Amino acid sequence: MPNLAAEMYLELLKKTILFEIWLEHEPGATKENRLQGLDWPIIAHSMIGRIRMNNLHMLMNDVIANNVQGDFIETGVWRGGACIFMAGYLKAHGVRNRKVLVADSFEGLPKPDPQYPIDATSKFHEQDFLRVSLPEVQSNFKKYDLLDDSVVFLKGWFKDTLPTAPTEKIAIARLDGDMYSSTMDALNNLYPKVSVGGYVIIDDYSIGYCAAAVHDFRAAHNITDPLVTIDITGVYWKKSK
Repeated sequence: MPNLAAEMYLELLKKTILFEIWLEHEPGATKENRLQGLDWPIIAHSMIGRIRMNNLHMLMNDVIANNVQGDFIETGVWRGGACIFMAGYLKAHGVRNRKVLVADSFEGLPKPDPQYPIDATSKFHEQDFLRVSLPEVQSNFKKYDLLDDSVVFLKGWFKDTLPTAPTEKIAIARLDGDMYSSTMDALNNLYPKVSVGGYVIIDDYSIGYCAAAVHDFRAAHNITDPLVTIDITGVYWKKSK
């Protein structure tokens, strides 16, 4: 039987992280945009939207119910909302043997790397709105009373931090790097650690750079697990072997 108190807490946590309760007070926000994660919120702690947040919740339920081993990681966290939800989920369910890894430069996105010419036209590194400092993200965790030893921050570019990420097994890898380089760095370094039965979530599949990295990686590693659509931009797959 579901834990009703835990489910009510997690629903309230989602509404708070997404600022749904006070949406009329957020400039320019609409219910549909917040549902799909189409706006860049002025106040909310996440821009992934309700559908992708619900998907994250569903996949965490699945790995816990089926005892899929490993930690939860997000690469590209912005204000930390999705990771805050992960931490709240573990706390609500009394799970103490998993970590939430919060990987970000905390300085915005990198400039295009000549090694990946497909990223040459990317302007994400010019977007100051995407730069959220480590102290600000840590402060957001504190606001929910969810900053503790189960939360591990990995500050730096993915190519530098992910090869030595302090985790042996991953149950859910949520990749939100927008670019080819960021997505490929995350897949190359994290996918071997994803447990069979675990999930890879791609937040920005609608962005051409990101989708190209996903297709190239899956082709190179003969991954045929079906890509499942979440909403107009997100997809995921379940690792079967």
